[in-house]
Amino acid sequence: MDGDRKEKFYDIDGSILEGGGQILRISVALSALTGRPLRIHKIRAGRKAPGLSNQHMQGIELVSRLCSGKLEGCALRSEELSLVPGTIMGGEYIGDSITAGSVSLLAQVALPCALFADGPTTFHLRGGTNADFAPPIDYLQKVLLPLLKRFGVHAELSIMRRGYYPKGGGEVVLKVTPVKHLTPLELVERGDIAGVHIYSYVAGQLPNRMSEEMAKWAEDEITKELGPVKVSKVVKREPEAAAVGTGSGIFIWAETSTGCLLAGNCNGSKQKPTHEVASEAAGMIVSGLKTGAAVDEHLQDQLIIFMALAKGRSRYLSGPLSLHTQTAIYVCEQILGLKFEVTSVGEGNVIVQCDGIGFQNAHLS
Repeated sequence: MDGDRKEKFYDIDGSILEGGGQILRISVALSALTGRPLRIHKIRAGRKAPGLSNQHMQGIELVSRLCSGKLEGCALRSEELSLVPGTIMGGEYIGDSITAGSVSLLAQVALPCALFADGPTTFHLRGGTNADFAPPIDYLQKVLLPLLKRFGVHAELSIMRRGYYPKGGGEVVLKVTPVKHLTPLELVERGDIAGVHIYSYVAGQLPNRMSEEMAKWAEDEITKELGPVKVSKVVKREPEAAAVGTGSGIFIWAETSTGCLLAGNCNGSKQKPTHEVASEAAGMIVSGLKTGAAVDEHLQDQLIIFMALAKGRSRYLSGPLSLHTQTAIYVCEQILGLKFEVTSVGEGNVIVQCDGIGFQNAHLS
C-alpha cells in the first residue's frame, strides 16, 4: 500500500467507543496519508457538548493545510465533516489552539503525516503546554519522541514558552524529518528500574516552596513504594519570559534497563493541595511500574497508528487497554484493513501486536 491510493470515502462514526477526539485525530491523519477522502458523522454525539470544539478544529485544519486538502464542515459544534486530501508537503506550518487547548494533541495529529511528506517539516504549535485531559508537552519530549526513534522517527521538540490554563499562549517547535517507511517496534521486556526523574515547577504568582514541596512529597512516596531506586530532581520556577500565566505541576518519568519509559504527571490547581498533586503523579508512576508493563497507559494509544503504518510486526506489553487505545485500534483496522491481536499474559497485562501495512513514502526513493 502506498501514498497514491485514492478510492471512495472512508465513512467513520464519530460516536463509537471513546467517541471523542481520538477518532478524529487518527481518522484525519490516515485520510491524509492514504489520499483517500474521509467523512466523519455523529462527531462527539454522546458528549455534553456534541460536535467539534476549537481544539479539534485547529488540529484538523492543520492536517488539511499539510496535505493541501479540501475540508468541509470543520466548524464549531459541527457534527459532520469531510476531508478530501491532496499531497502531503513539507515546509513550515502554524497550529494555534487560540485558547489553552493542548499543543500535544496538535502534535499527535500532525506528526504521523509529516513523516511521509516530501521534505522536512517544522511546526510552530501554540496553546496550552500543560493542559488537563491531555499529555503534557513534557510527555512528548521525554517519553513519546524518544520511543518513536525505535520506529525510525527523527523529530526534535523545543519548548519555547509554556502556557497554562486559562490563557494558553505557550509555543513549541516540532521539527520532523521524513522517512521512507517505519520500522517495527518490539517493546515487551520491562527490565529493571534504572532511574526515576522528577520535574516540579511553578510559574507566575505561585511561591517557590510549592515546587520544592511537590518534589519532596513525590520522592518520598516513590522510595516508600519502590524501595531504594535512583531519583533525580529538577525543581524550577519558570522564567517570566518562558511562561504565560500562573501554573504549577509535576512530571515524573522512569527509565528501565531495557530502554522503556513510563511516566506520571499532575497539574496544580487552587482546589488541590501540593501534597495531593505530588501524590497523584507519584501514584501513576508507581502503579505503572508495579504492573511490569513495558508501556504506560498514556503511551498505549499513541503507538497504535505507528504500529499500523510500520513495515513488519510490532509488539508491546501493557496493562489493560484504555478506551482510547481500543478506539485507536478500531479506527486503524477500519481504515487500513489490518488486524491487531491482543493477548492476555496474566496479572492483567496484555501483548498488543500487529503486522503493519508497510506504508511507503512516495516522495522518497
